[in-house]
Amino acid sequence: MSEPFFELKGSLFPLSVIHSSDLSVAGLQAALQQKLDQAPGFFHQAAMVIQLTPEHQSPDFQALKQLFQQLKLVLVGVAGASTEQKQLAQAAGLAVLRLGQDSKPLAPAPGASGEARVEQVPMHTKVVEQNIRSGQQIYAKGADLIVRGAVGAGAEVIADGNIHIYGTLRGKAIAGASGDSNKRIFCQNLQAELVSIAGHYWLSDSLQGDFWNKAACIRMQDDSIAIGEL
Repeated sequence: MSEPFFELKGSLFPLSVIHSSDLSVAGLQAALQQKLDQAPGFFHQAAMVIQLTPEHQSPDFQALKQLFQQLKLVLVGVAGASTEQKQLAQAAGLAVLRLGQDSKPLAPAPGASGEARVEQVPMHTKVVEQNIRSGQQIYAKGADLIVRGAVGAGAEVIADGNIHIYGTLRGKAIAGASGDSNKRIFCQNLQAELVSIAGHYWLSDSLQGDFWNKAACIRMQDDSIAIGEL
């Protein structure tokens, strides 16, 4: 009889961080429902964290957990919490996390240079020679994705690498799906429902600026999505 196997590994999973001045159940329900209506499939069972600030009164964490369950979302925990808020969140079974400015850099191990090294893994390329229609999903696992056509509204293209779209992007494009924030999305005409890089995302209302209906390059800059000329 073999010995039971157990292994605990560190890993990185994307978390959506909620920033809201209104953390009441009614206020969050209205705001979250609006986002869900824009991209329901993308947020299904999405893991989320509430970012607290000194201005926030302690919300009803138990009621918020129930709200997230009703909306088919997963409330993992809170960040930026005061001592009182930490206690209340933990009592409701939520994790207390440190995100962004809350976190402190780790000291380098003895003898280490202090530099973070990233191993560059060669990526293959998946090429799609046609338009992607509503309801279709294309995933380039461990690869870049090239679409020699348009991505229609309601369609979804996903790649662990970069995404190149030689037509109009009207649907959803998710690059760096395995967590690499250096990946980018390139398209000839930006009209997307949603773009995402390494778990960070913008919906259509945030994209409708200077590069809407234009050729664009979408990338990460200072922990946020940025759009520039192609």
